[in-house]
Amino acid sequence: MNSGFFSEWLITYREYLKMRNYSPRTMESYTQVIKHFAYYVWLHRQRGVTKLVVFPKDFDSARLEASVEVPPTMITDYLSFMSSTRTYKPKTTHRIISTLSSFYRFLTIHGGVKLNPMVGIERPRIKQQDIKYLKHSQVLQLIDSIEDPRDKLIVRTIYATGVRVSELCGINIGDIDFEEHTIKIRGKGDKTRMVFLDNDTAEAIRTFIGNQIEGPLFIGQQDKNISPRAIQHIFRHYAPTGITPHKIRHSYASELYRRSKNLRVVQENLGHTSIKTTEIYLHTDVDERRQVYQDYFPLSNTPKPT
Repeated sequence: MNSGFFSEWLITYREYLKMRNYSPRTMESYTQVIKHFAYYVWLHRQRGVTKLVVFPKDFDSARLEASVEVPPTMITDYLSFMSSTRTYKPKTTHRIISTLSSFYRFLTIHGGVKLNPMVGIERPRIKQQDIKYLKHSQVLQLIDSIEDPRDKLIVRTIYATGVRVSELCGINIGDIDFEEHTIKIRGKGDKTRMVFLDNDTAEAIRTFIGNQIEGPLFIGQQDKNISPRAIQHIFRHYAPTGITPHKIRHSYASELYRRSKNLRVVQENLGHTSIKTTEIYLHTDVDERRQVYQDYFPLSNTPKPT
């Protein structure tokens, strides 16, 4: 297929995302962004060069029957239009650009466009936030402070494996391999991966489940898997202000990278598709910075007078 309308290519693109195990929520998000851009393209081409102003209300009558072949200027005009209609956070603009980049990369590979108009489109810088997290000793103190055996094990399992809250809630006893010390996790997009258990956590889980061989690891209402809301309640009850399950996952990533310096392993353990997502979890340890300074900065290496 050469060229074609957005209405045609969107169907094929959704099948492509489905084949790659994207979640329905992500597919819908991508679709909405691409549709909105397609409407913008249609409106521009219907109005001609003398009437380039587009208003949000115009989208109600727009259609998807516009060619996917667009110049880079159409992309920049669209991004400017979006910025003029409301104040978008850099993360939102970044998501829009990422979605269009994915779509046009797909079109380029499959012959839908001759040139990729997204090449050279700069993404807004996202300020690095100083995310509060706990060091290893602090996480252990938090775990030791919890008296309820189930709640203690929940927090420990998050830290031992680095799983997301939704992933923790979905763990069943049958997913755990006590011989290999692994748990099969169903992550985003229904993708599966293996995470690892230390000896003490594995033994704590074995003691917790007793003779059970199936069913949820952590039981919630009506004997079903515990809910994310219940996990969040546990953290509000025990953890310091601002410390959430996600921050414990952050601590896991930071500690594993600090000790291993293996970013790829951290990425795979966390279940990240892109290594750039993993990088925001990492911190350079103060002791490591001090050691590098002492080892390599010329003034620090100057021999002391005898």
